[in-house]
Amino acid sequence: MRTDNDTWDITTSVGSTALFVAAARALEAQKPDPLAVDPFAEVFCRAVGGPWAAVLDGQAPDHPLKSEEFGQHFVTFQAARTRYFDTYFGYVAQAGVRQVVILAAGLDSRAYRLEWAPDTTIYELDQPQVLDFKREALAAHGATAKAERREIAVDLRDDWPQALRDNGFRADEPSAWIAEGLLIYLPAAAQEQLFSGIDGLASARSHLAVEEGRPMDRDAFRAKVQENKGIDDPRGQWWQLVYNEQHAPASQWFGERGWMTEDTTLLDYLASVGRSVDSADDEAANMLASITLVNAVKE
Repeated sequence: MRTDNDTWDITTSVGSTALFVAAARALEAQKPDPLAVDPFAEVFCRAVGGPWAAVLDGQAPDHPLKSEEFGQHFVTFQAARTRYFDTYFGYVAQAGVRQVVILAAGLDSRAYRLEWAPDTTIYELDQPQVLDFKREALAAHGATAKAERREIAVDLRDDWPQALRDNGFRADEPSAWIAEGLLIYLPAAAQEQLFSGIDGLASARSHLAVEEGRPMDRDAFRAKVQENKGIDDPRGQWWQLVYNEQHAPASQWFGERGWMTEDTTLLDYLASVGRSVDSADDEAANMLASITLVNAVKE
């Protein structure tokens, strides 16, 4: 279970969810017609080894990502989410934005795999041990960032806006922000702090992309936590890590503060990229139906 001021590395607590996501991206890349290809996702999984490498080689048939009722939908979800945010960054680069902030960067490899305009600076915020692992794994692979990359080892429950400023972020220049796979791991108060920090640092013509999920019924959520208690796999552990809280929908919160927002449900986006999912299929599909992708521009 989560506690105040808890911390983690890449194989524990919230950090391990980044590996789960990376494995999903790597499995998507193995398909004949992938929605998105992240060549570094496999690099991270093989750097850790064990079941994270075995699932890529078809040697872990019991891995949650290999299950038809969950794994199929989760891999599709991660592929679509990756494609959505990759497209977003391509747009903001064309719009002339040269400051990019990746909140809870985890194993995001966009600094290495996307094409960035000259003079772009990418700020990656996360726990120090997570950033250390990513840097070392990519260096061992011989990867080189395609933009200036600045690591900021900070907990998003702390004063991360000041940490950004201390590392050269300019609040008087446009910026592009991403909160991908993040909000569910923050209590409502921390979500509000995060939104306020973004709004306070973002100048006019700044951009934001957010993934958010609609909270479950409290009793249903508690039942799921109990049901998965003690299950020693990433899917079971996930229920112990999320808060199931929402301060306010991102489009509403930012819209009230002068941002132009656009919402896309994940199911609608999946349909638009040829991966339609029947939300009545099973539990995993129903979870996909609760997710919204939000794009915003500050006027």
